[in-house]
Amino acid sequence: MSEFQPEWLPIVVGSVPVADPQKAWELVLEFFPEMPAWPQLPRRTYLENMYVQYSERFPGVVLEEDRIYVDRNRDLDPELEALYVAYLENDVEYGLTSGDYAAALGLLLEGKVRLPQSPIAIKGQVTGPVSWGLTVVDQDRRPILYDDILADALAKHLRLKASWQEQELRKISPQTIIFVDEPYMASYGSAFVSLDHDQVIGLLEEVFAGISGLKGVHCCGNTDWSLLLSTSMNILNLDAYEYADALLLYPEALGDFLERGGMVAWGIAPASTKAESETVESLVQRLESILDRFVSKGMPREKLLQAGLVSPSCGVGSLAPELAEKVFSLTAGVSSEMRRRYVPTGETEEEA
Repeated sequence: MSEFQPEWLPIVVGSVPVADPQKAWELVLEFFPEMPAWPQLPRRTYLENMYVQYSERFPGVVLEEDRIYVDRNRDLDPELEALYVAYLENDVEYGLTSGDYAAALGLLLEGKVRLPQSPIAIKGQVTGPVSWGLTVVDQDRRPILYDDILADALAKHLRLKASWQEQELRKISPQTIIFVDEPYMASYGSAFVSLDHDQVIGLLEEVFAGISGLKGVHCCGNTDWSLLLSTSMNILNLDAYEYADALLLYPEALGDFLERGGMVAWGIAPASTKAESETVESLVQRLESILDRFVSKGMPREKLLQAGLVSPSCGVGSLAPELAEKVFSLTAGVSSEMRRRYVPTGETEEEA
């Protein structure tokens, strides 16, 4: 993993507001050719909702129109047994995500996506266990994360999902990046979420254990950043447009993370209507100001510059297509300018 150099490359979060998978790929490849990610298409079908998308074969799962839940009244023992056997035998195929649930991923794996160049890496993503477990409920509308049996099963289920995805993406690129998307980490520590530190770490590390390449966490809200920074992830992806100063509260944890080779994907391009009034220049200035504040807290500037990636603040699946394209354009533009300033020779790995 030490061979991977972030070099302020642009990286995308996942969802796009396009229903056609080929058009979605065209959009991603236009702005993220170096490290493309297969796009999630929540407007294509409910099956591509970020919680439904990874629900295939989960014990007791029920999909109704615009609703997903786990029926605890069913006899789940046979399904739980099948999951645990797959987990113990490392049967990665159990974690398959079919084309019905991820059409753009299906196109890629079928060889129907023409990558414009040999990519530096291919990125995939799975929904994280905290967010999945707090969003998906049982028949009585109780989050399954509060059921010890289902919470444990969930982490193992998502581990197999991540492992299968990485296995398939490696057929296309030897360097893979798998993000664990955890928007609900923003609720950690609140009065509405009863989870302790060790439980969260255990759930995340179970999923990470299924990923042998680079692994990241995307959280688009504020959270206890020291918790995430203490895990075995390689890339922290945060909404730097809104919450960079919150990360400043954890200089020691961030310093340790960078020291062990961790990277930060700065979500500086706002995935909202705020992007309408921003330019590449204004966002670069904002990012430079953020880096200055971290340096003032004792972070070595060189470490920060060596560890940086650029991303949108969040997925753009809920935005108007024109606005989503601008967010992507801003992300790519900020990446280009930061590379011009800080990457020696300004060459990409393909050009070198």
